[in-house]
Amino acid sequence: MIMGWLLLLLLLLVAPLGAEAQQAGKVYRIGFLRNGPPPETFIEGLRKGLRELGYVEGQNISIEYGLARSADELPSAAARLVSLKVDVLLASGTPPVPVAKAATKMIPIVFALFTRICTRPCRDGRRGRFLVGSF
Repeated sequence: MIMGWLLLLLLLLVAPLGAEAQQAGKVYRIGFLRNGPPPETFIEGLRKGLRELGYVEGQNISIEYGLARSADELPSAAARLVSLKVDVLLASGTPPVPVAKAATKMIPIVFALFTRICTRPCRDGRRGRFLVGSF
């Protein structure tokens, strides 16, 4: 269920890029930020869901990994993904979400498995800057 929502949110963020750019052969870059390695089933589920939506790794998308060994390394991993000019950041887990938000003002952020309870909307009040995901 969570993967379904995550894929839908990712599609909603990446689809407008395709409609806007209309560039033949454009490869969209997804930056995957996480503290520690993700379970292989998570990555395979992500790839499978994206394939079902027409996004094939190596053809029209690439996934760039920013895997930190500790929470202290997350800011440098996030900065590296931002410097790669990814089209969307996927923050997996609670610690990467605020780090991703602090790392960019321009790249949309999708989060998954975020456990901190939000008391206000995810939109941070600045035009064009959204955080979307599942708790």
